[in-house]
Amino acid sequence: MVNYSEIFSEQGMDYQTYRALVDQLLLEGKATGDVAYDLHYTKMNVQRMNRVDKTVSLNDELTAAIDHLQENYKFLVITEGWCGDAAQIVPLFNKIATASLGKIELKFVLRDKNLPLIDAHLTNGGRAIPVLIVLNQSADQVLATWGPRPQVLQELLKEWRKETSEMPILAEKLHGWYAKDKTQTTQAELTALLKGLEG
Repeated sequence: MVNYSEIFSEQGMDYQTYRALVDQLLLEGKATGDVAYDLHYTKMNVQRMNRVDKTVSLNDELTAAIDHLQENYKFLVITEGWCGDAAQIVPLFNKIATASLGKIELKFVLRDKNLPLIDAHLTNGGRAIPVLIVLNQSADQVLATWGPRPQVLQELLKEWRKETSEMPILAEKLHGWYAKDKTQTTQAELTALLKGLEG
């Protein structure tokens, strides 16, 4: 049984702490994972996160959904610094939490240090990330989940995998899609999620 409240309060990092951890590990020649190739991906992902931080604004629909929240929520995000999807998406979670003016408290935990947690939220049997878990204010009830990527991209990835299993090719297609979409599909799905929280 996953103790969400304990994970959130004792292991959860805020966005600044998560970003600082990724940066510090890079300075030490490490990544949040323990595989050599993780370093290469993490370097690119820091640039991606920086770009989303600087260039993306929340659209009017998402901003309105945040403004209409009546209750307080906790957002628990399972991520890793080497994950390309996470790099494109986690800065958006931070923008949402910031815009909520305290209605949403956001924390990040590393997937590979929380295997029972990710194993309770598998995607098609895999430990795909990022995963957003929306908890109630006391963090003892899961209200909604989202991830690891927008649904349309999930479907595209299935098709692309029929054509190739080579990760560099898949990654290029994936990040090309994110670059064109500029977080708008993700924002639309998160708008629907927020609206669904309070019916």
